[in-house]
Amino acid sequence: MEMTTRKTVSSQTLQEGSCGVRPVRRSLFRRLLRWGGFGFIFLVAIVFGGFLHFADSITTLKPPPEPKADAIVVLTGGYQRIDQAVELLRTGAGNRLLISGVHPTTTPSQIRKLTQSPVSLFNCCVDIGYDAIDTIGNAREAAKWIHAKGYKSILVVTNNYHMPRSLAELKYVDPATDFIPYPVVNSDLKTKNWFTDPNALRTMVSEYAKVLLAGARNLTGLGRPLGLRSREPGDDPG
Repeated sequence: MEMTTRKTVSSQTLQEGSCGVRPVRRSLFRRLLRWGGFGFIFLVAIVFGGFLHFADSITTLKPPPEPKADAIVVLTGGYQRIDQAVELLRTGAGNRLLISGVHPTTTPSQIRKLTQSPVSLFNCCVDIGYDAIDTIGNAREAAKWIHAKGYKSILVVTNNYHMPRSLAELKYVDPATDFIPYPVVNSDLKTKNWFTDPNALRTMVSEYAKVLLAGARNLTGLGRPLGLRSREPGDDPG
């Protein structure tokens, strides 16, 4: 009788213990799920807030009123940028101009004619960079040119939405040089409701994603392509 009672108590104890493990596991899983959800919402909020800050900085970005530097670097991507850079050179905002990332089939004469610039200005003060194939390559090509010439301050000419990523890449490869942004505005994003324009919105979101990628890449040092058509001895493999 006593043995039967002990067996019954033991059986009940095991059943109660087994039932007690399941709620603990479920509770832990729910807690992890809840905190994971909070973390995801927090991450989305940070990314969205960052995009709003990025968009605001782009729409309010303005050229300096009296631009002046040792030299000028323009990142190719449209002749409007090059026109502006040549005009800055002509007015004495910089002593020399590098046009970075030019396609190998494009000649200096073609660029000069398209910008309607004097032959004397191009012959004396314009250098053409053919090696860069992307923004990282632009930065490497520009840094090599800057160090060869011994410049300390540079006016950077590119589109307004492209400026944050361009400056990030330039400062990554050449932190000692003072890079002064000179944005070229293709469209008036400040007064225009760009968020209702699918093309403008797509451009802004795409560029913001590239800025995030560039920031992560520069922070970790991982996944950096060379960005150049050629590879010279001493080039950083990234």
